[in-house]
Amino acid sequence: MARPHIEPFVDRDVDFKRMTLPGFPKGMKYKMLSLDTDTGACSMTVRFESGYRQPPGMSYSEMELFILSGSVQYGDKVYGKGNYFFVPAGVSMPAMSSPRGAEGLMFYNYGEPSFLESDEDHPRALRDQLIMVDAYEGLQWKVANFVNPSVAPGCMVKMLRSDPQTHAHSLLYCMTPNYWQDNISYHDCAEESYHIWGTSSMMQFGNLPTGGYFWRPAWINHGAFASELGVLGFGRTDSILHNYFHFNPWSTPGENRERSAAQLRRNKPNLYKWIRSPDGHNHPHDFEFPAYDYANEDGQAGAGTADLYVHDHGDGEAHAHERSSRKGGAKGRRR
Repeated sequence: MARPHIEPFVDRDVDFKRMTLPGFPKGMKYKMLSLDTDTGACSMTVRFESGYRQPPGMSYSEMELFILSGSVQYGDKVYGKGNYFFVPAGVSMPAMSSPRGAEGLMFYNYGEPSFLESDEDHPRALRDQLIMVDAYEGLQWKVANFVNPSVAPGCMVKMLRSDPQTHAHSLLYCMTPNYWQDNISYHDCAEESYHIWGTSSMMQFGNLPTGGYFWRPAWINHGAFASELGVLGFGRTDSILHNYFHFNPWSTPGENRERSAAQLRRNKPNLYKWIRSPDGHNHPHDFEFPAYDYANEDGQAGAGTADLYVHDHGDGEAHAHERSSRKGGAKGRRR
């Protein structure tokens, strides 16, 4: 997800715009929080006006929706604030309406917002990955020990979704009153957050109030940070989260990246050496996830490329290797 660093941004400072993309019914508005200009993937605050109606349909991209206020109705069931939906690409959802209106957070992960009227799933849709959960009433708060090293005590999470391949996750988090963490951290993944309620302060970026948002690419220092009265927030990452802690506020993203690679070299020397093979022809392949496209940044296989590793070695000539499910590698050919 190649999006620029946005921090801090407050959606209360901008007006809603009407959604005019093909397929979307009238009565939906949005505030763009962040946008990948290459793919159209985006994060938005959305508003469904009173009386909004949407027929059964699907999206060509993964879509996530978290209800901030009001309610929506899918089929004959009403979903109020705190409800979370993860809808895989191609999964058809029932007719949706919002008799009294609603606001929420909406995310399209691998492409621009799309809606195609359909009462049937796409043949390749992964319906078993559909998630619909009441995050406020249906889940308990847990300590944030899903990542190690973890944050300071006083930050709790409700895990909403974790991608089975990348471990990208979506979650609710809260900070207790008088929460503070005195070190600096960065990650090797992108991270985004929206403040549903409350204000936190960050040494580098100042205060982030209710309605505050950031999209923070990998390797960027953040911290120390604190919250006087506490925070309720919605957070996401684009891959597995790892906290790299330190106390040097002047380190650059490049230096942070080099530090992370140095840790990999120390902690997993055999893997590091294999990845850095002298001829550059060691390419990852996972027999448990054979369709994952390691040649593409987001892992999503493009048409006609799912069985190729397309790359170059700095000589100006791109070439590809065919995937092989057997040991012994793959044959290379110039393209």
